[in-house]
Amino acid sequence: MKILLIADEEDKSIWDYYRPEKLEGVDLILSAGDLKPEYLSFLVTMKNRPLLYVHGNHDGIYERRPPEGCDCIDGDIVRYMGLCIMGLGGCMGFGGEHRYSEKQMRRRIRKLRFKLWRYKGVDIILTHAPAAGCGDMDDLIHSGFECFLELIDKYRPAYFVHGHVHKSYGHDIQRIHTRGDTTIINASGKYILELPQPEKRP
Repeated sequence: MKILLIADEEDKSIWDYYRPEKLEGVDLILSAGDLKPEYLSFLVTMKNRPLLYVHGNHDGIYERRPPEGCDCIDGDIVRYMGLCIMGLGGCMGFGGEHRYSEKQMRRRIRKLRFKLWRYKGVDIILTHAPAAGCGDMDDLIHSGFECFLELIDKYRPAYFVHGHVHKSYGHDIQRIHTRGDTTIINASGKYILELPQPEKRP
């Protein structure tokens, strides 16, 4: 199974210079936020595969002009091809759209406890902000959530995918981290994730 991960910066190689072979074999597209709605609509139209997204802190425009043909999973858990995918958009901060305190993000997670129990966990957590200490930065807006670490430790998803910390911020930004059994991926720009076909959950 091949998943295209995108976030923060539109990749010209698959937008301005798109050719079908560039996304050959992609089964699913996951957006971790802060991308133009036209970009998401373009990809889902050209690739004709599902695109699931969460909001970034600059995605207020989605309220007025949501990406066409795409599905928002912000604050929800969905199943796709045997995968359980949890979506939690937004970043740390106060005021403004899609900004949350640690307490507010914990409250959003609590609302999903029943679905987490019903689905017996989750395979991928898709967020905009990183988890604390795993690819975040020192300033408030780009700091990670402690409650994301607790999610990872309790449910041990195979992957935790985030954006928000752009690769263009510096060459020393690490794209891949690990925490226990979970691979943490910074999806800034684009990243192709290949994984075995998941077994169906009960």
